Amino acid sequence: MTKKKLLWQIPFLLLLIVGTVLIIRRQNAAPYQHFEGYVFGTVFHATYQSEEPLDSLFTAEFNRVDASLSMFNPLSTAARINDNKPVQDDPMFQEVALRAMQIAADTDGAFDPTVGPLVNLWGFGFKRGLEPSEEAIDSLMNYIGYEKVKILPHCQVEKQSPNIALDLSAIAKGYAGDVIAKMLKAHGVENYMVEIGGEIVVGGVSPKRVPWKIGVTKPNDDGEGDDGEVQHILNITDCGIATSGNYRNFYYRNGKKYAHTIDPKTGMPVQHNILSATVIAADCASADAYSTAFMVMGLEKAQQVLERHPEMKAYFILSTPEGGTTTWMSEGIED
Repeated sequence: MTKKKLLWQIPFLLLLIVGTVLIIRRQNAAPYQHFEGYVFGTVFHATYQSEEPLDSLFTAEFNRVDASLSMFNPLSTAARINDNKPVQDDPMFQEVALRAMQIAADTDGAFDPTVGPLVNLWGFGFKRGLEPSEEAIDSLMNYIGYEKVKILPHCQVEKQSPNIALDLSAIAKGYAGDVIAKMLKAHGVENYMVEIGGEIVVGGVSPKRVPWKIGVTKPNDDGEGDDGEVQHILNITDCGIATSGNYRNFYYRNGKKYAHTIDPKTGMPVQHNILSATVIAADCASADAYSTAFMVMGLEKAQQVLERHPEMKAYFILSTPEGGTTTWMSEGIED
């Protein structure tokens, strides 16, 4: 390269450097916005760095998810499929339903999107009731099992029985977080934290310019849920995190404790020592679904799944025979 050409290019290189510095400074100077409210039957909170609030875009994305996956919206794709009504092609439902079936197969049915009617029967869904009879459980078991459903192209669902219902609630909140994260990135937002009913997706850094600090709540096994005390703090970014916990939702009847996690294979609430399962994954939908599956599977089987998926990390809080608690975490999670 001649000296003349080099001198000619120097101004352009300087302009590029100055422009890059200005962009970085502008990003660092942008304020962090806060948005919170009520959606999908729960509360949400969002913190993100942007020159302008994006509240209307949040609402638009929430409405899209609701129109596709909501069990409470009778016009949603999911509700119409459960009512055996025709539906139009819905790529969002197709994506989530296929992912749910993949995770169901990967966990040998511990995560099962057809288990909703059993959850409702036990009193933790749309209604609360008396302890169900064996006959009622056995009757519903005829319609439980992910293998009884096929997700076909163009949002068509083939069910072995019209009484089978798909409930994607155990993956939908996490997926909604992923949808919001995608929207934020599309609008140039790199630093964000979105939490929907305890399912969290984070990217970039917090307002303190460090990775996001997410607390795992300490169980309070007294029937009143958790008391907000933090058991462990995770420093994370660019991932999804979800926690499922039996200590959050259970009731006592006739001196016996019934957890809200139902085993799809038995139709009964699970009875093991996992109090909560926190999962970190590349996307929040996966973290949401696998945390539910691990609560059903128990520690040993959950560890086997984690061995197959080293890209996922998990943090379990376990009860001890003495009435205390202990923890188990994936290799590397302490870092």
